[in-house]
Amino acid sequence: MDPNSLQARFHRLRSNKAFELFVVGIIVFSALVIGAKTYDIPPLLSQVIVVLDWMITLFFLFEVTIRFIGEPRKRDFFKSGWNIFDTLIVVISLVPIEDSDMALIGRLIRVFRVLRMVSIIPELRMLLSSLIKALPQLGYVALLMFIIFYIYGAVGSFFFADVNDVLWGDIAISMLTLFRIMTFEDWTDVMYETMAEYPFSWMFYVSFIFLTAIAFLNMIIGIVVNVIESENRARQIEEEGEQPARSELEAQLVQLQKSVDQLLAQQATQRPPDKND
Repeated sequence: MDPNSLQARFHRLRSNKAFELFVVGIIVFSALVIGAKTYDIPPLLSQVIVVLDWMITLFFLFEVTIRFIGEPRKRDFFKSGWNIFDTLIVVISLVPIEDSDMALIGRLIRVFRVLRMVSIIPELRMLLSSLIKALPQLGYVALLMFIIFYIYGAVGSFFFADVNDVLWGDIAISMLTLFRIMTFEDWTDVMYETMAEYPFSWMFYVSFIFLTAIAFLNMIIGIVVNVIESENRARQIEEEGEQPARSELEAQLVQLQKSVDQLLAQQATQRPPDKND
């Protein structure tokens, strides 16, 4: 068989939407199989799940092989971090370590196969890429939040340690208590407990919640949304840039076809009449 023909067939197969949906279905089924292992199931069903798990692993190996062979330039396959991730997950899943001391690692590797959903679905890849690109800006917000946590933790430890040593005993415990307050986990109980001795301590909690749960968290959401919109805009501009190029090429082909038709028509009219006529 011609290698180029095989490469073209696999390239069409890997780009086929039905094949992509089938791979997504296998990934979902793999997640269900992993979840089933966490239950106390009969030995026979456990053996069936092991067989299914190996079949899923072999299918993933087949799918990665198709994607590799279907790549026009094989070197470009490993330029994608997602392709490297998929290949490592599949290769490590093939190692028979179920009955060894590394069985726990084998189970963890199979859990990470669910992440292959991100490498298959472009929209999920875009969301994750946007989140990664937003990390530098999010880092500054997180640093500012840590400063606020540290200040409020110190203040809370100074004032409220005598009220409840379990919640405000030192700055580390105080910061954990503040995280509980930021997530609104029974924060009013903590506030009313300190208000019994410090009536105006409600200002401490209200100001902290305003800075963290309202201001900073909304700032984080705004940064992520802004990066996602920028990524969508960049992809849209790229697609719009490719579309005029294709339209121009199609127009040139149509014009060339008209020129050829006109040339053939002129040759037909200029042809000398048949002697028999």
